Amino acid sequence: MTTSPASRVLIADDNQQNCELLDAYLADESYEIAFAHDGAETLAKVAEFQPDLILLDIMMPKFSGYEVCKQLRQAEAHRSIPILMITALNEMGDIEKAIQAGADDFLTKPVHRLELLTRVRSLLRVRHLTNERDRLLAYLDAVEGAAARER
Repeated sequence: MTTSPASRVLIADDNQQNCELLDAYLADESYEIAFAHDGAETLAKVAEFQPDLILLDIMMPKFSGYEVCKQLRQAEAHRSIPILMITALNEMGDIEKAIQAGADDFLTKPVHRLELLTRVRSLLRVRHLTNERDRLLAYLDAVEGAAARER
């Protein structure tokens, strides 16, 4: 199963070379890609771009990836966007802190292409299934509401 060609991926990293590498790794996947280079820009770009997935570096200026993740998890509109933390930090405490902040998954640098693609596909699949479930539940609520009004 492949993801929709309309899948939007936000790459948030303050290092331009890292952004270019991740973009190159994802190039064959037909994703729509946007970039942010610090924590504040990431939050603004999420609101503007409405990504289906965020690849989020931890060590960024203005707000760390941890802070960005926490803020996104507190915002109803962005709470369900999967977040894959990508960082040079690799201590168990860093992983725990990322998960506690609300990250869905974690990769350490240097990132391996196959591992990145596998995790991105998996997280996007979950995102699209969740969206489909939400649409079906909204439809069922509307049908039940219409039936209740007819009684």
